[in-house]
Amino acid sequence: MRMLPPLSKSLPLAALIAALMSAAPVLADTPPKTITVTGEASVARAPDMATVMIGVTSVAATAAEALAANSGDMQAVIERLRASGIGEKDMQTTGLSVNPNWTSYSSGASSEKIDGFTAMNSLTVGIRDLDALGAVLDAVVADGANTLNGVTFGLIDPGPALDEARKEAVADARARAELLAGAAGVKLGDLVSMTEGSGYLGGPAPMFREQAASVPVERGEVSYQASVTLVWELE
Repeated sequence: MRMLPPLSKSLPLAALIAALMSAAPVLADTPPKTITVTGEASVARAPDMATVMIGVTSVAATAAEALAANSGDMQAVIERLRASGIGEKDMQTTGLSVNPNWTSYSSGASSEKIDGFTAMNSLTVGIRDLDALGAVLDAVVADGANTLNGVTFGLIDPGPALDEARKEAVADARARAELLAGAAGVKLGDLVSMTEGSGYLGGPAPMFREQAASVPVERGEVSYQASVTLVWELE
């Protein structure tokens, strides 16, 4: 009868095989060398629309009187905007409030009392005819608007400007990656991933000056920015 070899002699071989099998995944999972670079670009364009926040503030003895006066003035402002060619889709009410006005009162148990009410209504307006912007602002102020909370310029369709900024950002990222790889004595391999982060930066809002002529407004330019983060393998 043939005898099996002692178990102790086969243990070193089994241990070696197990060690090789456990080491294989470690070697296979070694991550490739990569480089991560962020590219940025900015594209400037002349704006073709402006967004203005127009407000009406009214004070009266009662809340009802304040709201009624405010509603009448705001309706006159809206009618003026319509007459100036502003469409319904370019007007949106963004704030409406009625609050009591408190004043100090020394006698009696209470230290304050209500001294009338203030009604406030704000309207965000998009103006597409920039040449008429100053005249429109003059007109709505004459019709009852007594607060102007800044002007923001932009493009009606910012898509093409953003797309150009994206392309330039990708080119900027590639140029930076090639520069760094060349300085390190390596070459770019396959593109592993691409992550986008876009943003918009407008020009500074102009200050309004009171004068007889139309409100002077300088439109300047608006900038659309894009950034991309690219990851390449290194050869």
